[in-house]
Amino acid sequence: MADAIRVSGTLTGTDKTLSFETGKLAQQSQGAVVATLGRTTVLATANAAKDVRPGTDFFPLTIDVEERAYAAGKIPGSFFRREGRPTEDAILTCRLTDRPLRPAFPDGFRNETQVVLTILGADMENPHDVLAINAASASLMISGIPFEGPIGAVRVAYSQGGEWIPHPTYTEGDESTFELVVAGRQLDNGDVAIMMVEAGGTTKSFDYYANGAPKVDEGALARGLEASKTWIKDSIALQRQLVASVIATRGPIVPMEYTVALDYAPEVMEAVAPIATPGLSTAVAIAGKAERNAATDAAAAEAIAQLCGEGSAFEGREKEVKEAVRSLTKKLVRKRIVEEGKRIDGRGPRDLRPLSSEVGVLPTAHGTGLFQRGETQVMNVCTMAMPRMNQLLDTLSPETNKYFLFHYNMAPWANGETGRVGSPKRREIGHGALAARALLPVLPGLENFNYTLRLVAEVLSSNGSTSMASVCSGSLALMDAGVPIRAAVAGIAMGLVYAEGKYTTLTDILGAEDAFGDMDFK
Repeated sequence: MADAIRVSGTLTGTDKTLSFETGKLAQQSQGAVVATLGRTTVLATANAAKDVRPGTDFFPLTIDVEERAYAAGKIPGSFFRREGRPTEDAILTCRLTDRPLRPAFPDGFRNETQVVLTILGADMENPHDVLAINAASASLMISGIPFEGPIGAVRVAYSQGGEWIPHPTYTEGDESTFELVVAGRQLDNGDVAIMMVEAGGTTKSFDYYANGAPKVDEGALARGLEASKTWIKDSIALQRQLVASVIATRGPIVPMEYTVALDYAPEVMEAVAPIATPGLSTAVAIAGKAERNAATDAAAAEAIAQLCGEGSAFEGREKEVKEAVRSLTKKLVRKRIVEEGKRIDGRGPRDLRPLSSEVGVLPTAHGTGLFQRGETQVMNVCTMAMPRMNQLLDTLSPETNKYFLFHYNMAPWANGETGRVGSPKRREIGHGALAARALLPVLPGLENFNYTLRLVAEVLSSNGSTSMASVCSGSLALMDAGVPIRAAVAGIAMGLVYAEGKYTTLTDILGAEDAFGDMDFK
């Protein structure tokens, strides 16, 4: 059996050790790394197809998490005593890993890429999700797959004493008032560019505040983000050390050869711009989503008619023309925001859309909240039951049951489209978990209100941040059901556009602003 190449280091200011190992397991994988924190162990494998699948017009990156019950010394509790479909925790870890990794692949790389994270050990003390991000980055770094890493990640917990604790154990997290998951990469000047933040209060935040724990204000958050850079650098340094050790032992890592895929040739844009710009300039100023989409489609159709007809210069290249029109639309939207301070629907950067809400919409439900912001409309329904209806969990964490359930549904008709309906997709599971995180800290303690609570968010119309509308409608539904929550909760989506050397922050973004912007924050 081959000898392993192993690097490890103590995380700054702690007695915790992070290690990466390669060469012993999964030797045929293009990249394979075993990451360990405490006794929690994750095997990350990274592989990419040699060629681009014909017709691929996006980057097909897939992150999969395989939770193994043996990792925690368990046998699966299902009828077949075997792992089945991914758990909610596994899907959330997939999404958590995807967000910081995806932007680190070069533009034009379209080869199908898969990173599989197999949980080999779960010590019930150290969570595996953030470890998985670091493991995934390390496996890509030694794979030869084009990847502009390394990416480092850390979870930090705000203790009742007002200190940020890196890589907290489950117990340390439960005893804290707030948690942040931060991922980033190191710049040439040594600083860390933050690429992803996920945050939320804990179940007992309000109890700890009542006992004198410091509240998390903007200053504390800023200090937490700055502190996280230290431990992100620790992970990045170890990954670079692993790469150096691999090169020293095996020789250079051979970069994967690939063909850069272009959405359209430069000459296509040169031809499209004078034809489509007048129509698109009008379209991007139309407030209504359906009307705006129709005007954009008309501009694209006009460009195709003029450029792709029989005997024309771009005959048979309709797809390139459509992509050029989309790129031009994005440019016009961003230019209008930065130069004129006007958004698609005419609002200024800080303006909200019209708001409205109702409760008691469904007479047979325990509680109902209907919330609308612009064209986004979500109805949330609250149901209460006795504790025997708590969801039993068979996972790799100490949590054995869940009393608060938040389920998010969005059918294609919410966008005026057709498509598959049925079991929830990863996006729906992720949005439900995001909304649940916002509401969990304000729920009454079980010692005072021992009920199972289920919220179901039905997205009835979508045009920007249905997840935050789900938070607002969920808060309404809980109050309508008579649940004594500690405070009302509201959520909003923020956007960021960087152009012409200037950052512009957008409040309450539309769907198109989400798609054409640089970052969103909820």
